[in-house]
Amino acid sequence: MGSISDFWENEMLDHVLGVGAYTAPTIYVGLSTADPLDDASGIAEPSGNNYARVAHASWDAAAARKTSNTGTVTFNTASGPWGTITHWFLCDHASNTTWGTNVNLLAHGSLAASKSVVSGNTPSFADDELDVSFSASGSGGGWCDLLCNEMLDHVFGVGSYTAPTLYVGLSTGTPLDDGTGAVEPSGNGYARQAVGACSASSGGTSDNDAQILFDTPSGSWGTITHAVVTNHISNAFGNTVNLMWVDVTDQAVGSGDTVDFAAGALDFSLS
Repeated sequence: MGSISDFWENEMLDHVLGVGAYTAPTIYVGLSTADPLDDASGIAEPSGNNYARVAHASWDAAAARKTSNTGTVTFNTASGPWGTITHWFLCDHASNTTWGTNVNLLAHGSLAASKSVVSGNTPSFADDELDVSFSASGSGGGWCDLLCNEMLDHVFGVGSYTAPTLYVGLSTGTPLDDGTGAVEPSGNGYARQAVGACSASSGGTSDNDAQILFDTPSGSWGTITHAVVTNHISNAFGNTVNLMWVDVTDQAVGSGDTVDFAAGALDFSLS
C-alpha cells in the first residue's frame, strides 16, 4: 500500500481549503533501492543501464479511500544491473532529481518482495498493483470518505475537484468517515458558520486565519463533542456533505453562551 508524500499532503490541503489550486501533473513511476520516505530524502534510484521512469496516466476511480493503476506499468529492459529494488514511487517529472525543487515526490510504497534486477530483466507492475490510499481516521478526527475519494480522483487526473465554500458545524455524536454518526443541534439559534480563509499548509497542517463565531444560543444545544466541516450551509450531515471531522473538548452549550473557534484553533491536517 502506498503512502502520500509531504508535498502532496500540503498541495491537497491547500486545494481543499481554497488556499491554492492544484492541477494534476503527468505522473511518473520510479523504482528505488531504499525507502523513499515522505520527504523524498530516501530515494535511491538505479543509474544507467537503460533505467528510466515510466509515465502512467491511467488510474482507477477512487473507492473506499484508495486508487490503483489501471493497466500494466512496464519499464525498459535492463542492459545491466539496477540493484535490489525494494520500493516504488510516483513523481511529477520524467528525469529531474533535485527533489522539492524541480521534481516532487507524490507517493511511494514498498514491494511485497524485493527484486534484484539484472541485465535482460523487464520490470513491470501488473494492473492494480500500485495502490495509494488514505488510512481510516483516528479518534481525533480526519477526512471523510467523500473527500478522500474526490481528492484522489483530482490528483490522479480521474476527475476534477473544485474547492467549495466550507462551513463548520457542531455535533453531539461521534462522526464516522462514511458520513454517519454526527448529530447536529437543532433550533435555539444554531447555524453552521463559514470557515473563511485558512493559512497555507506546512507540514501537512493548516488552520483558520480568523475567529469563527457562532450565533448566540437562545437555548440548549446539548453537549458538543465534535466539529464537522461540510460543503453546504444547511444540508443534513451525511456522506455527500461531510468532508472532515474533529474531536473537540466536550462542552455543554446553553442559552447566552459564546461559541467560537479562535483564530488558529481549528486545525486541518494530513499525515
